[in-house]
Formats: sequence, structure tokens, C-alpha cells
Amino acid sequence: MLNGLWLGFFIVAAVSALAQWLIGGNAGIFAAMVESIFAMAKLSVEVMVLLFGTLTLWLGFLRIAEKAGIVEWLARALGPLFLRLMPEVPPGHPAIGLITLNFAANGLGLDNAATPIGLKAMKALQELNPSDTIASNAQILFLVLNASSLTLLPVTIFMYRAQQGAPDPTLVFLPILLATSCSTIVGFLAVAFMQRLRVWDPVVLAYLIPGALALGGFMALLGTMSATALAGLSSILGNLTLFGLIMLFLLIGAMRKVKVYEAFVEGAKEGFDVAKNLLPYLVAMLCAVGVLRASGALDFGLDGIRHLVEWAGWDTRFVDALPTAMVKPFSGSAARAMLIETMKTSGVDSFPALVAATIQGSTETTFYVLAVYFGAVGIQRARHAVGCALLAELAGVLGAIGVCYWFFG
Repeated sequence: MLNGLWLGFFIVAAVSALAQWLIGGNAGIFAAMVESIFAMAKLSVEVMVLLFGTLTLWLGFLRIAEKAGIVEWLARALGPLFLRLMPEVPPGHPAIGLITLNFAANGLGLDNAATPIGLKAMKALQELNPSDTIASNAQILFLVLNASSLTLLPVTIFMYRAQQGAPDPTLVFLPILLATSCSTIVGFLAVAFMQRLRVWDPVVLAYLIPGALALGGFMALLGTMSATALAGLSSILGNLTLFGLIMLFLLIGAMRKVKVYEAFVEGAKEGFDVAKNLLPYLVAMLCAVGVLRASGALDFGLDGIRHLVEWAGWDTRFVDALPTAMVKPFSGSAARAMLIETMKTSGVDSFPALVAATIQGSTETTFYVLAVYFGAVGIQRARHAVGCALLAELAGVLGAIGVCYWFFG
């Protein structure tokens, strides 16, 4: 899938460049494309330097949280809920702890670190699956919730914005929180409908109703604020939550007699290993996207969409963020490249860049997650997983666009 997508970028770019040369007489198009390849290769290394630090930092703190028992406590706290939503998983099964840890990594925005944990969780669920090739209900629910990408603290998005010179990297904190809530809620309800889960079970309601009321009340409060006040609140909450979480991990770790420095270094080493494997993918995708933009093919496609949006009488500012949304279901690295390219081309705090960052933080690589997670355990029939995951992805994209118009419009 990624092979075809990556090759397709270059083929489309080549066709577009030939058309501009032979029909438009633009002989300099090939020089621009070659220059873009080298510029994007340089940008990949610059982004990678900061990515090394970010993943190393947060996996270090996550290891402290593990050793302090925070993850285990979360698993126990969520146990009654999982017992209703995944009745085929016995209480206390290792899969529950792994699922909780995977959600924690996703919540911190550590999508690259969450993947190996998620694979362990999927293998643990496969041990309970009576079929070798057909996805179980528990596996589908886990995959869709994973694909909906509930991101409470999108630190990698903050990192990309910081690398591109954003004066306030956490400006998109609240928009991402609201948009990712949309995708997760829609994904969960879609699976609940297909699997006829007992959503009205008193225990399930005891978990869901307080969260829904808190989210609804929070959105009602936000509705009373101006766009300027919303942006300011997003910045304050983003930075406060970020630092507050660090202090929580450290203080609980110290109270539990965890050697926090040694635990941090142990986790940070794992973060370094995860990060160093990402550079080839980042170079590959950023160079492909750069060539696509330099050839004029990307602008041509966006202009077509923009004309349709204008014909419908809608605002067109979100159109430049659509490349991130269109490739996100297939490839996280391609979407990351599209986001960085949008920030570089339009400006890091431009409306398209803010929408693209929100989309990147609130949706997941649906087909990639399906291929990797189910492929790792030999699942061949995904049943309703694809439809539910894509519905969640669509809700995340539409939510991101709507929320950004609310906050930054």
C-alpha cells in the first residue's frame, strides 16, 4: 500500500512536470523539483533532531509512570468497563494492561511508541480468539478505538509546530482535544451498534455519562468565549497540562520509591531506538511530497477542489489542509510530510496549517493500522472494522475543520 502511494506521488509529479514543460513551456520545472528533493531531505534531518528529543523525553516519563504503578492503576480502574465492552476477555488478563498502556501512549500523542505496545495487545487478544483468521469483537473494538486516536496531549504535533517556528506550539491543544473526541465517540458508537454492546449497562453508563457531561459542559463554556479568548485558553491549558503531567509522574514515582532518574533513562533509551528508525520514512515521504508540490500537481488538484467549494458557496481556506486528511488513512509518514509541507508553504500559524495540525492530531492511519495490527496476528477477515474505523476518521476530519473555524475563523 505504501509502496504504491509513494511511487504514485513521483509518477503524478513526473506527468505534471512534463505537461508544464511541453505544453506550458516551463523548462525550469525540473530544476525546481530537484531543488525540492534536496531541500526536503535537509528538512527531514532538522525535524528528526527534534523528534529524537521528543520521543526520548516522553518515553522516559512513560516508563516512570509504568514503574510507579500508574498504568496498572488505570488498568484496574478501567477493568469493569472493559469487562462489559470486551466480555470475551477475562478479568485480569494481560491484554487489559497492554490496551491501557497503548491508550496512554496514544493519549500522550506518542503514536510511534504506541504501535509496538498495540501489537503486543493485539497478540494477547488473539490468544483468546477462537479463529485464526477472523477478527474477534474485542480485537475490532480495540483496533477502532486505536484508529480513532484519542489524543489528550499531542506532543508530537507541538514538536512539529515548534520546529517550524510557531511562537506558541500548543495553540492547537483544545481544537485537537475536541476533534479527537468526535472521532473516538463516533468510532465507539459505530462498533457498539455493530456488536450490539450493552451501552445502557449501568456500569458502562457510570463511565460514559460523567465524561459526556464534562465534555458537554466544557464545550458550553467554550461557546461563551471569543476566538481570541479560546486561543489563549488553549495555550494555557496545553502548557499547564503538559507540565502538570510531568510533575504527576515524578511525584507519584518518588512516593512509590521509584528511582525516577534511572527509570527515565531506561525509557529514554527505548525512545531513541524508536526514533532512529523513523528517519528513512520521513526522508522518503517528505521528498515525495516536495516533488509533488514543486511539479504543480498538488496545487492543480487543490485548485479543482477549491473551485467546487466556491461553487457550493463555502469558505475555501480549509482546502489547503486537505492533503493531510486525504493521505492520513494510508500513511502516517505521508500525512506528517503533508503537514510539515503545509506549515512551511502557508505559514505555521496560517489557517490551513492549523487545520492540518488538528487533523493530524485527531485522526489515525486507518489502513496502516488495519494492515499492521491484523497482519501481525494473521487476521484476514476484518469484518466491520474497516467501516467503523473510516467512519471515525471522517468524523475526526469534519470535526477538525469545524472546530478550527470556531477557534480561528
